[in-house]
Amino acid sequence: MSGRDAVVVRAPAKINVHLGVGPLRADGFHALTTVYLAVSLHDTVTARPGEGLSLRVTGEGAGAAAGPGLVPADRTNLVWRAAELLAEHAGVRADADLEVAKSIPVAAGLAGGSADAAATLVALDALWGTRAAREDLLRLAAELGSDVPFGLVGGVALGTGRGEQVSPVLATGRWHWVLGIAGEGLSTPAVYGELDRMRADGRVPDVTGPTPAEPVLAALRGGSTAELAAALSNDLQPAALALRPDLRRALRAAGDAGARAALVSGSGPTVAALADDEQSAVRLAAELAGAGVFRTVRAVSGPVPGARPAG
Repeated sequence: MSGRDAVVVRAPAKINVHLGVGPLRADGFHALTTVYLAVSLHDTVTARPGEGLSLRVTGEGAGAAAGPGLVPADRTNLVWRAAELLAEHAGVRADADLEVAKSIPVAAGLAGGSADAAATLVALDALWGTRAAREDLLRLAAELGSDVPFGLVGGVALGTGRGEQVSPVLATGRWHWVLGIAGEGLSTPAVYGELDRMRADGRVPDVTGPTPAEPVLAALRGGSTAELAAALSNDLQPAALALRPDLRRALRAAGDAGARAALVSGSGPTVAALADDEQSAVRLAAELAGAGVFRTVRAVSGPVPGARPAG
């Protein structure tokens, strides 16, 4: 134990500015090529000394047990699993009082749960004084889930494999977005399953591998909003729209309100609308908040760093 009273870590949400999905692999995952962007919408994980593990969840989606739109405060939460995994790796007792203050909407395709797990690894590494190597934390993160390693890396990164193999990439400038969360959450496995069905019956073209990310990477390097708007892509979007046809109206609303471009982020149902600058994002958010198609609207910017101790 390090003797620290508390460690506070911010966990940023992510959007996928590119998501290429290959065929279903033998291990049950899809081969992915994705470009992650961490944005200024955060949960906060606080770790304090404790006897055994305890977990409290407050804010967006807090619930005592698992259920639609609820975040469990027990060992089924990825945060709890992250704590046990790090303790096992480091050979220490899993003693900590954990608190997750949520602002990232649940089941929204923004990887809030994965970000919380990454922040827990960082917080407990500091609290317990385990001094885990960065490579070890990334390996533990990959065991927890495909999006968890990016929660550690943050910024802008290319994800391959099932998304867990993360490499930082060069990006110029800062990008302004409006996130519109439309209705209830979407199950990620359900969206992938629908994409497989759509490919099998010819509703969308079948593929031999993920869509390449080069156009988005070039736009991020160049810093042009117009180029990035033209390059945004998400192979999961047709499946998300098939399961939630109301998302078509949400995408239209973003375009009508002046977004440079809009796409479903990840498995949805969040619509990420790209704006020219901060003022444009504020105006876009205000208009979309009054459009009646989103339950939550947030103006954000990025890239921002991954999970780091505050102070």
